[in-house]
Parts: sequence; C-alpha cells; structure tokens
Amino acid sequence: MNEVVIIGAGFAGSVCGRMLADAGISVTILEKRDHIAGNAYDYLDHAGVLVHKYGPHIFHTNSKRVFEFLSQFTDWRFYEHRVLASVNGNLYPIPINQTTVSRIYGTIPSEEATEAFFAAVRIPRDQINTSEDVVLSSVGHDLCDKFFRGYTRKQWGCDLSELSAGVAARIPTRVNTDDRYFTDTYQFMPVEGYTRLFERMLDHPRISIKLNTDFFDVRKSLSFGQLVYTGPIDRFYDYCFGQLPYRSLSFEFEHYARQESFQEVGQINYPNDFEFTRITEFKKLTGQRHSGTSIAREYATAVGEPFYPIPNKANELLFKRYQRLADNEQSVRFVGRLAQYRYFNMDQVVAASMHAAEKLLAT
Repeated sequence: MNEVVIIGAGFAGSVCGRMLADAGISVTILEKRDHIAGNAYDYLDHAGVLVHKYGPHIFHTNSKRVFEFLSQFTDWRFYEHRVLASVNGNLYPIPINQTTVSRIYGTIPSEEATEAFFAAVRIPRDQINTSEDVVLSSVGHDLCDKFFRGYTRKQWGCDLSELSAGVAARIPTRVNTDDRYFTDTYQFMPVEGYTRLFERMLDHPRISIKLNTDFFDVRKSLSFGQLVYTGPIDRFYDYCFGQLPYRSLSFEFEHYARQESFQEVGQINYPNDFEFTRITEFKKLTGQRHSGTSIAREYATAVGEPFYPIPNKANELLFKRYQRLADNEQSVRFVGRLAQYRYFNMDQVVAASMHAAEKLLAT
C-alpha cells in the first residue's frame, strides 16, 4: 500500500494513523485546526487548570480491546461520572433513579416500590419510534417535562417527538440508587489529559502531521494511495444532495481564583432554566489539585462547526444518499462521527477506526 493521507487528527484519524504506522505504512495527517486531539483537546488555561476546550469528555467503554489500545498511550485515573439536574431550584441525580423520584414525590422505600411508581406513570407506546416514545413509555409526562423536554429542545433545537429513539435511549431509567452516569466496565480519565494521550499516539516515525491545513484547500494537489476522511460527509461531496443538519456548541469559560469548588459534581444539567444546557467543573473530572477552579457553561447552537449529527428519519435518508456515493469509492474511507453521521461515543469512534484500519490493511 502506498502512503495514506488522513483528514483530521481527532480520535478517528489518529487511531487509524497509529494502527497503519505500526503496520509499516507511511501516514500523513492533515488537520485544519492548530492542534491535534480533535474535540477531545484539553489544555492548561491562564490559571493553570486543565480544561476541555470543546466540552467535557468522559472516557467509558465495555470494550477491553479499545481500552487496551488506548492504554498504550496513557496511564488512567479511575473516575465514575455523576451528574445532577437542576429542576425548580433543586438538584436531582440524572439518570433518573430511586433517589430522584423520592426527592420529588416523597420517599419510595425500595426498588420494587420504584418500579411500581414507574409502572403507574409511564405511558405505553405500541411502537417506539421517537425519543418522546422512549421517555414517556419509561417515566411518563411529569418527569419527561421536568428533565427531558426542555433539555432536548435546547440541545437539539427540536422537540423529543422529532428526534430518533436512540438519543433518549442512551439515558437509562433506574429503579435503584445507582447515581453513576455510566455503568461501563472501564471508566477512566487519562492522567495527563487527552492531548498528551494523542501526542504519544501520534509519536511515530511513519506519521507526519500538518496542522492549519484544510483538506479542501489542498485537495487537488494531494497524492495518495488511500485517503481516510473523518470530516462531514456532505462537505466531501460539495453538498450535492443538500446539507446534512448538525448541532454546534459554544462555551463560556470562567475561572474562580479563590474558590476551590464551584459545584457538587463535575457536571450539572439545566433542563429548563437559562440558555446554557450544562455547567462543567473540570477539576472534578481530572482530579487536578488547584487553589482555584475553572468552569464552562455550554450552549448548543444551530450554526458553527459541526459537533453532533441530528438523528431523525429525514436526516438518515439524506445521509444514505451520500453513503451510496461513499460505498462506491475505491480509494477513500469514511470514518468517525461526522463522516458516518452517527452519534458515536469516543470508544465507538475508536472501535470504528480500528476496524477501518484493519480493512485497509487487508486490501
């Protein structure tokens, strides 16, 4: 195989690049930003607090293979993510569990009683097609309105009824008091941060990186045996079928110099109040010791750099038109959240990238 050119130095591009380089293939990675690590990029802010530039990234997976691959490039800090939601001025565990329900409606003494409560309030659906179907059939109208409907409208710019079922299905409902956001086997944070993990991953004699290089500016001059593309698939084809909808994010960072702690947990969601969706306090994620603390308020927007594909039937049909073009490419592979128009977690991107690299090596 001749040299492989990879577009993007996030998880998708970097994992592919490292696997190919380890197999003896020369790799050039083009990254339009001025840094590696994609949306997982972290850095020390002006006060020396490690923050995530593009919002909180919590690593969790059930895949031993994914975990062991990344473990080549970092030591880990055990971390179980816990999230609270602010509703009517009070904080409640999310995902909704026995504690959440007890604090709102009065003490529910057991898992059996919690299950009975959900059975009484849930709204049965003959078919589960949308996120609204998922939530109503799980927790009913009141909890839906308290925790999900407003947050979804802020985050996705549409109602629960307009969003595919898979989005809400990512957040379980629990009858016990387990307040962990994730229950995966492996839940960790990289000890030195994500950027350092990426620096080690890309530190290979067969990998060269060109930052501040937009693929679409140099496309016509590129020479390669294979291309791995991790950007928006509709942009690759010059939006020939129209633009795929994405949600973007913006962040408002703030440092408190004389305050060691800002909030109870690393993340607090605001389903109904304020324009922002959540506040992240980074020290609680990273375990860093510092006399001050830094936070970020997160806003979802309809314009800006694409972060999240918007999963619904119409968008999936549009994506499939682009996918048919991609399937006919002989020298281009499409990998990652934007290229595959999938709401991937980090570990899912790693797994998809490892699979893509193996397929390339098998050709």
